[in-house]
Amino acid sequence: MRYMWVILLTLFTVKLYAADNIVIVSIDGLRWQEVFRGYQDDVLNLEQFNKQKEPLVNQFGGETKQLKRAKLMPFLWQEIATKGVLLGNRDINSNMSLTNDMWFSYPGYNELLTGKADPKINSNQANPNPNVTILEWLDQQATFSGKVAAFGSWDVFPAIINRQRSQLPINAGFESANWANLSEKSKWLNQLQKQIPSPWHNVRLDAFTSGFAFEYIDAHLPKVIYLALGETDDYAHQGNYPEYLKGARRSDQIIESLWLKLQQISQYKNNTNLIITVDHGRGENAQTWQHHASPKAIKGYLKGLNKHPDGIVGADQVWFAAMGPDVKKMGEVSGGETYQLNQIAATALQLVGMKYQSYAKDIGLPLPVVKR
Repeated sequence: MRYMWVILLTLFTVKLYAADNIVIVSIDGLRWQEVFRGYQDDVLNLEQFNKQKEPLVNQFGGETKQLKRAKLMPFLWQEIATKGVLLGNRDINSNMSLTNDMWFSYPGYNELLTGKADPKINSNQANPNPNVTILEWLDQQATFSGKVAAFGSWDVFPAIINRQRSQLPINAGFESANWANLSEKSKWLNQLQKQIPSPWHNVRLDAFTSGFAFEYIDAHLPKVIYLALGETDDYAHQGNYPEYLKGARRSDQIIESLWLKLQQISQYKNNTNLIITVDHGRGENAQTWQHHASPKAIKGYLKGLNKHPDGIVGADQVWFAAMGPDVKKMGEVSGGETYQLNQIAATALQLVGMKYQSYAKDIGLPLPVVKR
């Protein structure tokens, strides 16, 4: 009988430290520099931003980088930093990097969602991913079957998650909501998306991506939610630093709205872990901040950046944040070992109580942020 109680207590303990739901948010190409320092002076001081500088300084400025970053992403710094963990501030020797040798989006998202780099993924072309992501794998497990969904601003996500093979509900690019029992707001978003032009040919505004995600949550209550925001990367590629900053602020607002929404739904309240990260970094200074590419990528897919033969320094630098009932309250981490993007997949699996070794044994180890 004594051993039976030990077994029951062990099972209870496992359940106690495994929330039923997880949200993974990626913010495409948002640099650690803005996340941990706020806006960068040498970029904002570029001549083309003279007319926009004063209102941006009024909105996001401060005497210290701590004040600046808190104005840029207040939910991250007022809520997540006090209740969860942040990794990647290189100013305090908290380093996080890519393991793939491309330093752009598709290879980064594959690494994020599968836990390892794939050298065969060397472009952003919408080729179906041969690798099974943790989203697809979780959907194959009884606990999460039919309870996984993904939403992305970039139209390549159906290929990255391999919708044809995985059969997951994925709403990305300029796709309309097409699930059962559409709400009136979903129908309105479908119409509005067709009426409001995007600045880009293959990426929609994040308001539509998050809007569809929110409506799907109301309708289907998924346990695993992947939300991939994209505005920051595309405004950066345009060299539009003011809108890049505003895109970061909007991303923070979307994450806050999503978190507050989930706390109003019984399935998710105090029963959901949140992960936030990126697919790659960017250049470090005013001349390179808008770009990202490795030396290998510049010799191939991104040969248009061949004036940077050594690659875009800093584009392999990423960051991570998390909060939830199973996440250690560590705050802004300083020092320690260098962490990698390939560790997030195993971390996410741990946060929903799954053994990452059952998914794959050759992926990055979990980050040391999960309660035991």
